[in-house]
Amino acid sequence: MIPAAFDYVRAHSAQEAISLLGEYGDEAKLLAGGHSLLPMMKLRLAVPTVLIDIGRVDDLSYVRDQGDHLSIGALTKHGFLETNALLNAECPILAHVASKVGDPQVRHRGTIGGSLAHSDSASDLPAAVLALGGTIVAQGPSGVREISSRDFFTGYFESSLAEDEMLTEIRVPKSPGVNWNYQKFNRRAQDWAIVGVAAVRVGDSTNVSLVNMGSTPIRAEGVEEALKSGAKAEEAALHAADDTDPPTDLNASPEYRAHLARVLTKRALQASGL
Repeated sequence: MIPAAFDYVRAHSAQEAISLLGEYGDEAKLLAGGHSLLPMMKLRLAVPTVLIDIGRVDDLSYVRDQGDHLSIGALTKHGFLETNALLNAECPILAHVASKVGDPQVRHRGTIGGSLAHSDSASDLPAAVLALGGTIVAQGPSGVREISSRDFFTGYFESSLAEDEMLTEIRVPKSPGVNWNYQKFNRRAQDWAIVGVAAVRVGDSTNVSLVNMGSTPIRAEGVEEALKSGAKAEEAALHAADDTDPPTDLNASPEYRAHLARVLTKRALQASGL
């Protein structure tokens, strides 16, 4: 299908983009890589009257060492994350998960900020950031706001970003040398995950998050509690589908997804030694 008519404005800085959001309100959408927004516009699931192009805002593309954590600019592309030496050394799970997003063309244009702001429960990177206990930084006319990843995703394609806010940065704890694993089950290598599992050691805890097992990326709290109580990987993985609401579609039923969640969680925990 062809998208509905819209106006186009290019922002040259984050501040200009935020100003334009304030000017156009909920009629506007930010356009970065466009891999999430444009298909929705073609299906008329999103009908913005104004697109604010932020694809050339270079000051939001970076990976920086901030002592106990890494700061990642919202417009950092998946391909850059995949190959960045600092990220591979200090937070390898995020670099690995970025390498599993779509195909090379998608990774060349898609951005981590766009992936998180789109808030698709079938996406890879939101689950990875959630497992890491990352923080989302949003900026708007009222200033800068830090949002826990556990509070950021609120529903299908919905987040806690205000209409006049822009996601500007992602902060994740450094995790060099820790155990981690990411399991993704899909029909083809470039497809969305039918189910995915991210498992990583953060401090004294093992965090596990699930892809495509609800309306948002979710933490497998039953698995995490079982591990804290001393359960082995196989026993803990039995709780992977607890309190989830997996969708049904042409790829899988809720029951099949629940089965996959248990199988992939077991694999992730065993492969990482968690």
